[in-house]
Amino acid sequence: MDTTLDAWFVREILVHEAALEQYLRRCWSHSDELLDLRQEVYVRVYEAAGKLRPHQPKSFLFATARHLITDRLRRGRVVSIEPAGDFESLNVLVDEVSPERRFGARQILKRLAEAFDRLPDRCREVVWLRRVEELPQKEVARRLGITEKAVEKQIAKGMRLIADHFHGADEIGRRAPQAAQTAAERSE
Repeated sequence: MDTTLDAWFVREILVHEAALEQYLRRCWSHSDELLDLRQEVYVRVYEAAGKLRPHQPKSFLFATARHLITDRLRRGRVVSIEPAGDFESLNVLVDEVSPERRFGARQILKRLAEAFDRLPDRCREVVWLRRVEELPQKEVARRLGITEKAVEKQIAKGMRLIADHFHGADEIGRRAPQAAQTAAERSE
């Protein structure tokens, strides 16, 4: 055991015990865990000082306490992914994709590809760079030699046209004039 480390710890760290306890009480709401938290701070500081003594021990002590609190808060927010029930009784095959679902997915992908192919050239290029290659707007503008505002407009136009095609609005748009013409012919 390193007696110089022990002496350093008592001289530089333990003198701040009251301030550390006050800090932990202020920052940590679970009062029943304060002693364990303080002890863990001391262990981390002692182990780190065993490798290299910090130049500002008090700052190091409180930074270690802050990091430990942050770690515990982060761990407290983690949601368990362990199964909560008996999935055997559900008799569900999770990994199996039915032929119908596979066919449906292919149909959707085909319609999306058709909608994408129908976009004007510049619009298609901007949508590809932003949505598929996930480039920042500024980079797309630089590559294509256009303004960022033009990129925004092309993205909006492209998304609208794809949505219209995908949801059949462009087919309805083509049918509407025909329906009006047919109605006009009937009234004559």
